[in-house]
Amino acid sequence: MRVAIKRGRTVEEAVQEALRELGVEREQVEVEVLEEPNRGFLGWLGARMAEVKVTVKVTKSQFAREFLKQVTNALGIEMRVSEVGRSDRYVFLELEGEEAGLLIGRRGETLNALQYLVNVAASRVSQEPYRIVLDVDGYRKRRHEALERLARRVAERVRRTGRKMVLEPMPARERRVVHLALQNQSGVTTHSEGQEPYRRVVVSPSK
Repeated sequence: MRVAIKRGRTVEEAVQEALRELGVEREQVEVEVLEEPNRGFLGWLGARMAEVKVTVKVTKSQFAREFLKQVTNALGIEMRVSEVGRSDRYVFLELEGEEAGLLIGRRGETLNALQYLVNVAASRVSQEPYRIVLDVDGYRKRRHEALERLARRVAERVRRTGRKMVLEPMPARERRVVHLALQNQSGVTTHSEGQEPYRRVVVSPSK
């Protein structure tokens, strides 16, 4: 956590001095006034300057990266964590390392659990409206492509046999990939059924 304590003739003067030292903008910090200025008697006797404590706010992305480093270090896994993109709703973090596969788990279950923990922890230190999305060595992109291929194969089989097929349980994000992959495919429709975490995509012949 980066902090500067500064004095000035006014609170604003002290804040500006702290901002210059920290190299940040006003909206990036929290300001605590430690002492209000006092001109004193006749403008000098008992006069005191303003004193402020300026703390740089921790963003969700910064917190998440530090959190992940601590978790992987505790597991004895050496990983690099970097921000690789962001949108209005999401910040994308990538973990890379020789033992990256340990953080993926069966069909991404470990990665999804880690992502959930990161978001819960980060929401306690920042009210920023975006969510953290984790990936490990490009796993999510490969999984996305694999789900699209699976969806197309299933659709072809449903069209050929005229019988519906029920896929294995998937998290909501992966079900969405299947639905989107088949939404413009002729001869089939999709819907989800069941309760979490066993909710599945059903691919049926269209009427």
